[in-house]
Amino acid sequence: MDNNLKKGIIFAVFGNIFVGFQPIVAISKPDSIDNLLFAMMTVFVEAIIFLPIMLLEIKRLKKKQAHEVGSVAQKYSFFKNFRKNLWFFLIIGLIFGINQVLFFYSYQMAGAVNGSLTQKTTVFFGLLFGYLILKERVNIVQILFSIILFFGLMISITQGFTLVGEFDTIALIGILIMLGISCLWMFGHSITRPLFIREEATPIQMVFIRNFLSGIIIFLFYIIFFPIGNFSQLLIPINLWFSFLMGLVYGAGLFCWYKTLSYLDVSKATILLSPTPIVTAVFAVFILGDVFTLYNLLGTIIVIVSIAFIMKYKKD
Repeated sequence: MDNNLKKGIIFAVFGNIFVGFQPIVAISKPDSIDNLLFAMMTVFVEAIIFLPIMLLEIKRLKKKQAHEVGSVAQKYSFFKNFRKNLWFFLIIGLIFGINQVLFFYSYQMAGAVNGSLTQKTTVFFGLLFGYLILKERVNIVQILFSIILFFGLMISITQGFTLVGEFDTIALIGILIMLGISCLWMFGHSITRPLFIREEATPIQMVFIRNFLSGIIIFLFYIIFFPIGNFSQLLIPINLWFSFLMGLVYGAGLFCWYKTLSYLDVSKATILLSPTPIVTAVFAVFILGDVFTLYNLLGTIIVIVSIAFIMKYKKD
């Protein structure tokens, strides 16, 4: 095992823990803080986490520039063509801001295990938008295992199709919201990729700017449509603690994802982070007291195997 693979696996393990813990925090948050304010605080904390990481990246690229004439360091110093792309950044901030708000609603309605499994449909939407927007090739094996992925998801949600016709309506709505989040999330990433290809920003910079702008957008929306006095919710210590915890867990998960990508290709990184529903299930059982059934396990295994095959044939 080479050094890069070892480092990639280590960051992937931590990534699974942080991402797997996100639904637990989302479900456990106090009722005394509404989801809009909770989402605003989450993205602002993420922006704070990624600000020094972004500045270190810029410093590293500038050092590289000193040794290489025409290095990308100058291009990446801070968002090349920022003014030209301002509207694009605002749209991305809006997309991920909406997603962050819906993220909490969906998990509270769908539950930790089924919500986490549904979130794995991002692989399918990645294929879809890669084909429609980026003109990436999709083969028959990927299509087949995308269908199998949804089949595994249905097994878990319906408990082996025994709940068809009597499924909890609220949970179903939560799952549908999570499907919408997965779709919107991958759409945002797909339209962002050309920015990286044109070398107008780095992924780290995009994480910072999208979270910062998402926070501003949610803040402005809130003060327009809701009483300003509601901000007193943030003065309650337990609310403030959960807000920072959610931002920390979410931001740490993103950081581990990008570090994994820095050592491994996208296919391997995606496969290594695919077991997050299992991590979520363990946390849900021991912290939330949820029941993890045989059908949940079977559905999770099918979803993980499907992701592995989809990503394995990504380069074909």
